[in-house]
Amino acid sequence: MRKLACRPNVDSYHDSNTSWILTPDTAEWPDKGDEELNPYIRWRKMLWSWHKAIERGWKDEEFVSLVKEIDDAIKSTTKSNFTITPTGIWENASDLLPDFVLWKDETQNVGGSHKARHLMGLLLHLAVDSIEESKRLAISSCGNAAIGAATVARAAGRPIDVFIPTWANATIVSELESLGAQIHVCERKKGQLGDPCMIEFQKAIESGALPFGVQATENILTLDGGRTIGWELAEVLEENPVDDLFIQVGGGALLTSCAIGLFEAARFKRLSKVPRIWAVQAEGCAPFDAAWEKIPIGKPIVEVLKYCQEQQSELMKPWANPTGLATGILDDITYDWMGVVRSLLLSNGGSVVASEEQVTQASELVPNLGIQTEPTGAASIAGAINSFESGQIDGQTTIAVLLTGKDRSISQGSD
Repeated sequence: MRKLACRPNVDSYHDSNTSWILTPDTAEWPDKGDEELNPYIRWRKMLWSWHKAIERGWKDEEFVSLVKEIDDAIKSTTKSNFTITPTGIWENASDLLPDFVLWKDETQNVGGSHKARHLMGLLLHLAVDSIEESKRLAISSCGNAAIGAATVARAAGRPIDVFIPTWANATIVSELESLGAQIHVCERKKGQLGDPCMIEFQKAIESGALPFGVQATENILTLDGGRTIGWELAEVLEENPVDDLFIQVGGGALLTSCAIGLFEAARFKRLSKVPRIWAVQAEGCAPFDAAWEKIPIGKPIVEVLKYCQEQQSELMKPWANPTGLATGILDDITYDWMGVVRSLLLSNGGSVVASEEQVTQASELVPNLGIQTEPTGAASIAGAINSFESGQIDGQTTIAVLLTGKDRSISQGSD
């Protein structure tokens, strides 16, 4: 095992910048020959939950047993479990894209999207912290995050309240009900700014529920499990390096945690080059891009992050009337925008806003290439299409994309 002591004399998970999780002092990257497919076992010595357990007297095999127990419970009800998700390469796939596109398919994850990666990470912390199973969990979600949360909560026998918008997909609502979630439909009140689901969710937290969502601003440890996606991607990128990586952004935790994982892989000498990272939003809801345009990105990173913190209320404002085909990224606030900013600055990346036409093109193209995503899941491709059409990248630019959510309309009743 390779060890990295990168955070001596710091006793918290995160530093002074919000939405960013650090690496445990004695983290260890698995050996190259490790063939374990469960990411929470393979990379367990990178996880804060494992380090917390060991500090509290657990044995390594006890933590492994915990992961297996939850994973088996998930598989018994959904016929899916946590495993390293597929990757592949499209060459000359479309005139809309560069010649080389490396993809990572998160539709194969538990719950049909990447969201459960964050939530399994949180669930491990609840177990290590010995939080009583009767304690209610809560999440604000318009779809995939709710499915992921309800799936892992059910496997652990924990009650969960899900706050959903009035326009939530009927298929997703039905699946939530089958998973035993308590559903709360939140209607936007006249003149109300901010997501009504988040408002009701925060009321539940104030009443004693535990935040069990994918916003690091609500629970920083949601980034712990999310890093597994970055670690997996890093191993593929080391064999197939790319220039640019496109990641769809709603709340921002996916891009942030994936980027952290890539930077950690580079520090462990398991990734030679972190690609430029691009945050992708759609024209009908782009609060991050609106903030990004006002940030003095030419200054040192520390100064930029300090500026963002000081000017947060002016920079990150709720997007009025979010609309668009990619409903999973219609967060009217990019909650973890500070983590996204830091990721883009460190990688020399930037922000991309796809048109609704480009979102439609992506949502049609990806299924035709064999991966059954819904529009949000294919939104990274929409960003790549936009960058290609604008000349930001050309046909020889090598790129990578995350495909993040399955099309439930054709896979109803299965995982």
